[in-house]
Amino acid sequence: MNQKSARRSATKFFRQETLLFKNIPHQSPLFLDFQADLEKIEKFYPEKQTALKDFASQVLENYKINRSALCEILNDTNKSFGAGNKTFENIELLREKNCVAVVTGQQASLFSGAAYTIYKAVSAVKLAENLRKQNVKAVPVFWIAEEDHDFDEVKKTFVIGKEGKLCESENTPRAYTENFPVGLIRLDETINNAIETLFEMLPRTEFSHELKKILSETYKAGETYSTSFAKFLTKLFTNYGLIILSPLDEKLKELCAPIFADAVEKSDQIISELLKRNDELAKENYGAQVLVAEDSFPFFYQSETGERRAVRRNPENSKFKIQNSKTEFERSELIEIARTSPKSLSPNALMRPVVQDYLLPTLLYFGGAAEIAYFAQNSAIYKILNRPVTPIRHRASFTVLEPKHARTLEKYQVNLTDLFGGKENILVEIVEKYINRETARVFAEVEREIYKQLNRLDSVLKTDEPTLSANLANRRKKILWHIASLRKKYHLAEILKNDVMQKRIDNLFSAFLPHNALQERTLNVITFLNLYGANFIDWIFAATEIEEKEHQVLYL
Repeated sequence: MNQKSARRSATKFFRQETLLFKNIPHQSPLFLDFQADLEKIEKFYPEKQTALKDFASQVLENYKINRSALCEILNDTNKSFGAGNKTFENIELLREKNCVAVVTGQQASLFSGAAYTIYKAVSAVKLAENLRKQNVKAVPVFWIAEEDHDFDEVKKTFVIGKEGKLCESENTPRAYTENFPVGLIRLDETINNAIETLFEMLPRTEFSHELKKILSETYKAGETYSTSFAKFLTKLFTNYGLIILSPLDEKLKELCAPIFADAVEKSDQIISELLKRNDELAKENYGAQVLVAEDSFPFFYQSETGERRAVRRNPENSKFKIQNSKTEFERSELIEIARTSPKSLSPNALMRPVVQDYLLPTLLYFGGAAEIAYFAQNSAIYKILNRPVTPIRHRASFTVLEPKHARTLEKYQVNLTDLFGGKENILVEIVEKYINRETARVFAEVEREIYKQLNRLDSVLKTDEPTLSANLANRRKKILWHIASLRKKYHLAEILKNDVMQKRIDNLFSAFLPHNALQERTLNVITFLNLYGANFIDWIFAATEIEEKEHQVLYL
């Protein structure tokens, strides 16, 4: 692992280590090739991923949206979120015809969701800042994916509690109804209980009172999941000028009407090309991130009440049917809806980036591994709609370890990559190395002696009675299995006797691999804001290096 230092404050530093994604389990082949060997898969990502300065001119030439109208909407929404002066300065900069946007986004979630939401925002801010130093006018924009309706994904979040264990926080408003965009789900008084419970689980620190106050001001009855998410994110990034965009805004939808209508008109071609692209990905042994069927349609239909339903093309009459209803539309009717009532249409996961990059002069999008997979599919849509294919980069990727976890690693001489082998294997290794070396040595000697004597017996039987030699092979397995089972029981007994060691290792795994995945995919940033205050965002910003393609571990 590579090590380097990053600035922690005016006088302190924290240590960084780099973990190669190829050494981290459960990474998709497509993502690994994207990070390490883009030329191998350039047909899926046709735009150059690094020549951003040159790509800016192409973006600006193809950008047709009325900037003044766009920025007025952004000004109003960000004002309602409580944005600071830097955000409004960036909105004014976006009005200029030679300004581009660095975009990222995430679904609106409880208390901002998993930490990678924050790392996405930091990535966009950092690149925009770097581009401005190169005399490229650029602003960071965060697109709230508030039209998604998978509420189970957003209603809960996780923190590390007082005892170092993973704790879950959840909120479902009493009036919640299925199939509504999360941006329309309104919080009620139950959110107060969720906040109280959250802070009962968290350790009490000098930052707890202020953090609780911020959450209570942003996540409160009357707000939606989306507006509370936006207000909380705005609080965290007040000093960074992050612009928040809410795509459910009807005025923004009206600006999108031309691309909506074009996509509806060419929907058959879009689906056909997506199916071809999925076949191409399969031939290269890459799985498609989004399922596309012959009867798919690139938009959901959103009813007057706000319910979001999939649309399917009926092959018998070529009409488009709203799922779980009797409503059907001719293509011409859907085109007219797109032109005159775009609020009734909601882009699906593959269509959304194209709409996003029509609405904004997007120079680059920061996403996670799943979004990178989306872009391997949806570059086909960009081409059909005559849009420049937006480059994508992987967001900053971090695991944050507190000093106590660093001490555990050091005490038991465990490398982070060892943890991917599982908690049981680590505990066994610790027992044999540190808890009772003598007994571990005896087990090893006994196993060697059994091997030796069984091999001796086998050589005799092969000569005297070959049929019994085969029988011995089966019995050998049973003998060795019993010894291994006894050794395992011994390990368990030793572990149970050593509460301190077990608690340290349990807490290390809760922090490093909650739910057996990288920390950033589970833990909420509140875990660290509660321990370190708003400085934590500054530390992440300082540690973020835009060209870094691997996973970073920060030892605080």
